[in-house]
Amino acid sequence: MSPRTGRPTDNPKTYKVTVRLDNEATETLETYCKQEKIEKGEAIRRGIKKLRSDIKK
Repeated sequence: MSPRTGRPTDNPKTYKVTVRLDNEATETLETYCKQEKIEKGEAIRRGIKKLRSDIKK
């Protein structure tokens, strides 16, 4: 039996981040996830991608 389980992916998620949120941020995140029908991790990845435009080059 293979030691790896789950579906193969072209974009493995190798980094894990833990964050503490206040009530307002949690409610915003949960509302967005319900609206878009996505998981919290995906919503956070979308938010991080939006931050790219703020990076000074």
